[in-house]
Amino acid sequence: MWNKNRITDLLGIEYPIFQGPFGGGLSTVELTSTVSNLGGLGGFGAYTSSPEEIYEIDKQIKLKTDKPYNLNLWVNDHDIIDQEHTENQYKKTVELFKPYYDSLNIEVPALPPSFESRFQNQLQVVFDIKPKVFSFMFGLLNPDIIERLKNQGTIVVGNATTLDEAIALENTGVDVIVASGFESGGHRPSFLDKAELSTTGTFALIQLVRDKVKTPIVAAGGIANGRGIAAAMTLGAEAAQIGTAFLATEESGALPIHKEFLFSNAAKSTTLSRAYTGRLGRGITTEITRKLLTATDQTLPFPLQTTFISSMRKAALEQKKHELVFFWSGQIAPILKHKKASTLMESLIEDASKILNK
Repeated sequence: MWNKNRITDLLGIEYPIFQGPFGGGLSTVELTSTVSNLGGLGGFGAYTSSPEEIYEIDKQIKLKTDKPYNLNLWVNDHDIIDQEHTENQYKKTVELFKPYYDSLNIEVPALPPSFESRFQNQLQVVFDIKPKVFSFMFGLLNPDIIERLKNQGTIVVGNATTLDEAIALENTGVDVIVASGFESGGHRPSFLDKAELSTTGTFALIQLVRDKVKTPIVAAGGIANGRGIAAAMTLGAEAAQIGTAFLATEESGALPIHKEFLFSNAAKSTTLSRAYTGRLGRGITTEITRKLLTATDQTLPFPLQTTFISSMRKAALEQKKHELVFFWSGQIAPILKHKKASTLMESLIEDASKILNK
């Protein structure tokens, strides 16, 4: 049976289908529990959540499902160097973005306050709630921490965008590696080199990692149907993680206009850009991303750029100037068909089964 392998056995799930754990309010209890209840692995991205919020999220998910789900955090949750660097970047950012603020008739925001990492406090919650699956991005965890997590019964999943990152993750003792190709929507979770230099495609990355790494692999990026799952597993992955297709469903936390764009002709063109958060991420091409393709050194460090841009995003949404809004999306969006998570899951299972059970 195609759906029985090391990953399904390890996680205790019926189908090797992961729902991408979206950050920034895009994950929901409803989406996560729906996917898990249907035999996959629901995911909740909690890197913007406080410890108190994570406790509540876990409680609410467990009220809706007794199946495993994946709690996701970011090891490295800011790129701030020091105040002097931030102030210098702020001057460049104001110069670059002022015309867009002017076009919306709003003031350019002041320099955002500094940001204190919250990862260590969030990590303590993981030890307290003991989720079945914990995944992390943007770095490595100390092997001692991974051993503690495994000893409490938590399956540990790391994210890699290159072969070298996958090898580094395996050396720390993770149970599963998500190989994230550059087709993926959202942030590129690179950590050994600049994200711009870590843009291997999903199907090449699976084969590179499979050749050198023994840890089970989850393919992520450019997968939205059963054919994609079958292709990934044929090349050596033991599960597929699907992001954009689940982001477009009614159950996700994306704005209605975001979902509308994912099903529109605009989704045919996506861009990797630092313009909206300060970290490289893929979304639907807009006026800003088109014009600022090379302006990679004129944004504030993550997450201060997100704070800086928030008033512009709000005003652009209110004024329906959507060319100034960056909607996260992977390259696979033009083939999306399903608007309900349950229907999407049923289609993924049925189509993958038809191909892989032959």
